[in-house]
Amino acid sequence: MNSLLFALLRALRSHAWLRLMALAFIISSLGNGLTQVVVFGQLLRWQAAPEVLTFAWLLATVPGFIGSLIGEKLCHSQPPLRLLLLYELLGLAALMLPWQGLQHHNIPLLLSVQSVEALLGGMSWPALALTFKRGLTTEELPAATAMENMIFASQVLLGTGVGVLLFERCSPERLLMVDAVSFVGASALLWLTLRRTQISAEPVQHQGSKPLRWTSLNPAQKRSLLLLPSLAAVGAPAMALLPALAQQLQPENTTALALPLLFSRSLGQLCGPLLLNSHRMPEYTRRNTLLLGCLAIFLISYTLIPVLAHSMAVALAAIFTAHLASNIVFALGTFSVLHQFPEQHISSASAKAMRWQTLSATFVTLMSVLLTAHFSAIQTLWCVSLSALFGVTVVLFRYRN
Repeated sequence: MNSLLFALLRALRSHAWLRLMALAFIISSLGNGLTQVVVFGQLLRWQAAPEVLTFAWLLATVPGFIGSLIGEKLCHSQPPLRLLLLYELLGLAALMLPWQGLQHHNIPLLLSVQSVEALLGGMSWPALALTFKRGLTTEELPAATAMENMIFASQVLLGTGVGVLLFERCSPERLLMVDAVSFVGASALLWLTLRRTQISAEPVQHQGSKPLRWTSLNPAQKRSLLLLPSLAAVGAPAMALLPALAQQLQPENTTALALPLLFSRSLGQLCGPLLLNSHRMPEYTRRNTLLLGCLAIFLISYTLIPVLAHSMAVALAAIFTAHLASNIVFALGTFSVLHQFPEQHISSASAKAMRWQTLSATFVTLMSVLLTAHFSAIQTLWCVSLSALFGVTVVLFRYRN
């Protein structure tokens, strides 16, 4: 009864605003997942080069860095829930980009929506963290971790699940219309959330507090900021190379393989953190063997995919296992930031973690893009991710609590 799932259920029973916000982000995530299916599915239909598929993932990552800077600044002048509502409306407007890309067979326009979503995602991260820090008690913070994980996973679990079923049956334009409806519904629910609670009625205050600087942080705070970038360093190459890997394994039927792989990935992302005991979360963040073991399982599972590709079920199980392990690290990283930093610093700390995660993912993804032109997807994965895993090992032991 101490899992993150039960911690989330207890918090949902206690807070009406949290129920409304959870429903809003689930609906929004459904639409975002559909957009991802449209973008990657259409690129595969158009037989885009592997470099383009990998670059598409890069475009969905880099703007998050800029977004986190903007989002951190906006939290100083605007209530965070109002910002979250604004970001949903901007996401609705951004759907014109893939719509035009489909109409004109334009790959850059189709890819541009990935960048806009990454920008808005980076902007929303500090506001979401501040909302959780203000609205939940210290004992309820594991529930915030579970909800962040639910939002992260449901984008592809729900959206990709529906998209996999509908992509070959419905036009991409119709799927984008469903996405637009999801943004409208999410915006309405966030508006209701804003009306129902006063916990986030004011922007973050910094009077009397020092700026968040690396030299002023204690070892536990430094470690908390490094967990998500560590996960990105090991995981980003695999995430970026997944469509190209599917293209390499089954060139004659790539779409039929790639989309189920995306679904299996998100199912693992959702289930992984549910294995954690909510009362022992601070202890888990200090255990290097747990963190490094999960990252190693992730990497080994991905490298086994070419060996297991003859069986769709076994390949899907490998992807599921990989992301089951990786999202344990993700959950611990998000919890650690919420747990280690006070309210006046939480938006800055979460934005900083997001930026470092983006920089880490960008660097290793660029390396993957360069190496994919000369090596196979699996060779590139081994080279980049294994090197990153060694680097992460050094970092975690350097900043032990």
